[in-house]
Amino acid sequence: MKILYVLLGSIFCALQYQLWIGENSIRALNMLEVELDVQGAVNKEMAERNRLLEIEVLDLKNGLEAVEERARSELGMVEDGETFYLLIEK
Repeated sequence: MKILYVLLGSIFCALQYQLWIGENSIRALNMLEVELDVQGAVNKEMAERNRLLEIEVLDLKNGLEAVEERARSELGMVEDGETFYLLIEK
């Protein structure tokens, strides 16, 4: 009978070790849940970024407003009859 108690106690300790400290423990599960939350936030940010880029690409393909806006802001182009003023802040 004593051997049975020792055997059951050993099995119980081994199972408790795996549950709390082992490779697939509760601690590892909590860490994976945190990683999942972080990755979900990153995915939301990337989805929003992709949506904005898709809108910009469609606008560049279909409309001249986006092309004109980029030409003005990035290349400093102006239309005929317009005067360009550069304001320098002190």
